[in-house]
Amino acid sequence: MHFIYNTDIMKNLILLVLCLIGFISLEAQNERYFDERYISSMSFLNPVLVNPGATGHNFNHTVFMTYKNNWAAFENTPKSFIASYDGPIADRLGLGAMILTDRSGDLQTTKFQGSVSYTIDTPTNKIGFGLSAEYIQHGLSSEVFSDPLLDPNDILINNRIAGSNFFDVSFGIYGVFNGKLTYGLALPSLVSSRIDDGDDSTDREIGYLFNLGYRIDDLDSDLVLEPSVFVKKLMNVPFHADVNVLARFLDDKLRGGVTYTVGADEKLGFIIGASVNSMNFNYSYSGSRQEFQTYNNGAHEISVSFNIDSKAKRGMSENSLDGQ
Repeated sequence: MHFIYNTDIMKNLILLVLCLIGFISLEAQNERYFDERYISSMSFLNPVLVNPGATGHNFNHTVFMTYKNNWAAFENTPKSFIASYDGPIADRLGLGAMILTDRSGDLQTTKFQGSVSYTIDTPTNKIGFGLSAEYIQHGLSSEVFSDPLLDPNDILINNRIAGSNFFDVSFGIYGVFNGKLTYGLALPSLVSSRIDDGDDSTDREIGYLFNLGYRIDDLDSDLVLEPSVFVKKLMNVPFHADVNVLARFLDDKLRGGVTYTVGADEKLGFIIGASVNSMNFNYSYSGSRQEFQTYNNGAHEISVSFNIDSKAKRGMSENSLDGQ
């Protein structure tokens, strides 16, 4: 039995290596790894991570940080870190910034993003229109040469370490109707241009990210339920949808929920969180229904955010009451 178990592990290791080799080979042609908007499982809590239309939408200054370890306890598993800020800079105008790093084995991605939005706030509907400018670099870690079988003078590998650099522009719409119905549509990399010396002639499809949710707060207790769905068709990412149900307790001092991913790597997970004054903590876990799940401890993500009330929030509320 012990021999069979080791054989199964070896098969999965070989499969993982083959996938990584195929991934690198694919990128030698397409030069673009993936759309990084699929990474975080916290996007339904902080939609600015995937939709520039949500920038400054709450008229608060928000600092958000999250760390995710996918396939935990397995060697060289994907690990990601995201830090973002968004908030109001003038009447109806929001400004945001974000940094993302992702590493899977020797493959690594770095992203810098700036976003701006214009929000129209009426008594029944609040809708934001946003644009983001993004610099993305895909490449290999220099640690790849720790493998003694690789030649440090290999031109192809050194070119991949230098990376492929892109400048993208994305567009998004995000709104809340009657304080209950949330909706959004993001068109990531609507304009994309390679800014190094590589070939920029690769065909690509325009993806989208659509979300819809509803806030149920007329229950007989202080419980608030928020079911939502995020449908994602992203570059080099299998089509999938995240179905979420979040419960908030004690004026959002405590929260918890479940999330289920349909399509792609089918996953089931949960999320718990708490708020202390202006600070929010969240933790999520998800496990795949694929066979590889038996060889890892699932995906773990932890986030912390800070919300600072602003004069713009109070001013916009007064304008909405005046019908302006």
